[in-house]
Amino acid sequence: MLVWIHLSQPWPPEWARPSPTKTMRRPGQRHIVQQALCLGVLLGLSAHPLLPGTRTKCVVLVTGDGIRWQEVFRGADPNLLHSDDHGMKEAAEVRQKFGGSSREERRERLMPFLWTVVARQGVIVGDRDRNQIVRLQNRYRFSYPGYSELLTGRPQDDVVNSNANRPNPSETVLEIVRRELRLPRDKVAVFASWEVFHGIAAHSPGSIFVNAGYDALDSPPTPRSRELSQAQFQLLTPWRSVRHDYITFELAMEHLRSKLPRLLYVALGETDDWAHQDRYDRYLEALHYFDHCLERLWKTLQSLPAYRGQTTLLIATDHGRGDNPSTWPRHGEKVPEAAFVWLAALGPDTPPGEPITTPIELTASDLAPTLLELLGMDSRRLLPQATGRPVELILRKGKTHSQDAR
Repeated sequence: MLVWIHLSQPWPPEWARPSPTKTMRRPGQRHIVQQALCLGVLLGLSAHPLLPGTRTKCVVLVTGDGIRWQEVFRGADPNLLHSDDHGMKEAAEVRQKFGGSSREERRERLMPFLWTVVARQGVIVGDRDRNQIVRLQNRYRFSYPGYSELLTGRPQDDVVNSNANRPNPSETVLEIVRRELRLPRDKVAVFASWEVFHGIAAHSPGSIFVNAGYDALDSPPTPRSRELSQAQFQLLTPWRSVRHDYITFELAMEHLRSKLPRLLYVALGETDDWAHQDRYDRYLEALHYFDHCLERLWKTLQSLPAYRGQTTLLIATDHGRGDNPSTWPRHGEKVPEAAFVWLAALGPDTPPGEPITTPIELTASDLAPTLLELLGMDSRRLLPQATGRPVELILRKGKTHSQDAR
C-alpha cells in the first residue's frame, strides 16, 4: 500500500530532505511513484492509515516516579510542610519556597511550568477534588506494573507482578512506533534513572535505544555526553539501582539535540526514592526539579526546527501514594490511594487550556493508544489487547481510529 500525504508543517527536517543542488525534471508517472516511495522512506511510514488532521510528528514522554496527584493539584501538603517530622524539622527554606495560603498558590510555586504553561496551553487531568479520575488498572500499584501499563495499554497482573529487571512480557508502544515508522534504533530512545527500564521499555532487548541506571554510553554522541557518562559513576546516589535525575535528564537532552529522535522517553525517579525515605523536603525539591526539566525540554523543542510546532509532550506517573502523613511514603497493593494518578499533555493536537467542567474518568492504560493516535496510527490495530482508549481531551479532532471500536 502506498500512502501520499500532504503535511501542513515542514517534515522531514532540512537534514532529511533531498539535496537542493540536484535539478528536478518534470516527472512522468514513473517519477511520481518514485517520489512517493522516497517520501515514504524519509517519513518512516508503513502501510497503515493515518489519522486525518493529526499534526504531531514527534512525541516526548516524561514520567516522574510516584508523584502524588495531591502535590500536582494542591501543591505542598500543609500537614507535611509544617511538620517537625518527615525531614521538615530544619527545612524552613523549603516551607518558605513552596508554602502558600491557597492550593493554587502552592501548586504554582511547586510546579510553575506545569501551571503557567501546560495548564493554559494544554491539558492536565487527575484532580480528584474536581471529580477528575485517572486510575491504575493494575492491582499492584508499584513501579514495573505501573510503567508497563503506561507503555502497553493494559495491566498484565498475571505476569507483571514484581520489579524484577526482565524484559516486558508484551511489546511496548516504543517498539511499535519504531517498527511501524521503520526508524533507526536511536530514533526511539529511553533515558531512565532506574536500571529496571532495561526490562520495562522493551519486549525484545536491543530493539530500541535504552540507557538506564548507572549505564555508560558506548558511543557518546557529544563531548558533554561523554563527560556525563563518566560523571555518573562519581556522583552517586544512596541507591545502587538509581542514578541522579540530573544525569539522566542531561544525557537525554544531548541525545535530543544530536540525534533528533521521533520518540523520546525520559523517566525520572528521585521523587519516589526520597518519598520512600520519608523525606518530604527532598521529595518537594525533586518534584520542583522535575518541573524545571519539563520547562527546559519544552523550550528546547520549540527552538529546534525539527520539533517546533509538531511535537507533543506527554507527562505521567507510574503510581500514587498514601494520602496522609503516616502513609504518604508508601504505595502498593495495600495502599488503595496509590491507584490514583494523573496525566498531562501539551502540543499541536491538544486544545489549549479548555476547562474540564464535567466528571471524567481515565486510566493509565489510555496513554499508549493516545500516543499512537497522536502519531497518526491506528491504536486499535496495533494494540489489539489494550484496555485503554485514546484520550479525546488530548486529541484536537476528537475522532480517532479507535472511537466506537471497542
